[in-house]
Amino acid sequence: MSEQSKIDEAAAFIRGEIDLRPEIGLILGSGLGVLADLIEKPIVIDYSKIPHFPVSTVEGHAGELVVGTIQNKQVLIMKGRFHAYEGYAAQTVSFPVRVMKELGIHTLMVTNAAGGVNTSYEVGDLMVIKDHLNLTYRNPLIGPNDNQLGVRFPDMSEAYSRRLRKLAHDVAASQNFSLREGVYAGLLGPSYETPAEIRMLRIMGADAVGMSTVPEVIIARHAGMEVLGFSCISNMAAGILDQPLSHAEVMVTTEKVKPKFLKLVLGIIEAL
Repeated sequence: MSEQSKIDEAAAFIRGEIDLRPEIGLILGSGLGVLADLIEKPIVIDYSKIPHFPVSTVEGHAGELVVGTIQNKQVLIMKGRFHAYEGYAAQTVSFPVRVMKELGIHTLMVTNAAGGVNTSYEVGDLMVIKDHLNLTYRNPLIGPNDNQLGVRFPDMSEAYSRRLRKLAHDVAASQNFSLREGVYAGLLGPSYETPAEIRMLRIMGADAVGMSTVPEVIIARHAGMEVLGFSCISNMAAGILDQPLSHAEVMVTTEKVKPKFLKLVLGIIEAL
């Protein structure tokens, strides 16, 4: 079965479950899926029911598609995403973004929990993603290109919309706090990076590091979608503080930053 046929089947199933046309898509990372709880009259679809959708296996990733209205905007939210470290190919990880585009979504907001590489950052900071380093050495566009989905060689010089980044800063300022802005390094995982790898990433210009987001953004830009990305700095990366890293720490931090994150995203959705 062709990729387009799989996209069509998945989108047709979702259309059959909803009675609205979402225009904004959100992919929520570890511990950040609570935003979906704010949707008015939510329609919840388990990933396992959607044709050709993978299933999330990571703690903090609920594995549900939630469709409804937030701030008078029709949105589709992924509570939980997929990762290459779960054994999925880059094309599979990013498949839901293809389906979002087919459903008519033109703006994608991606969030993740990330380790702070920039030593001026603090745990709990929110960072607008300015750019990324694809250090997974995988690309979801490898293979034959379907020109109906996008061009063979998509431009990535503005992977993260300058317009939306400014909007995010303006909304944060109106809420009396400031956002970091930096470069996100995407690695495969699932092991955390070594102190030597973090020193390497800092030399390369990374401000935060994580194990997601990059393939989804590549596909979104290939599809002509406008992208806004956020990293919640959930821990300082290896070697910065003299302590071991754990997913439990990530979940604790995202729980603390949740009120600020929710207010920010709600403000951005309202302003879109």
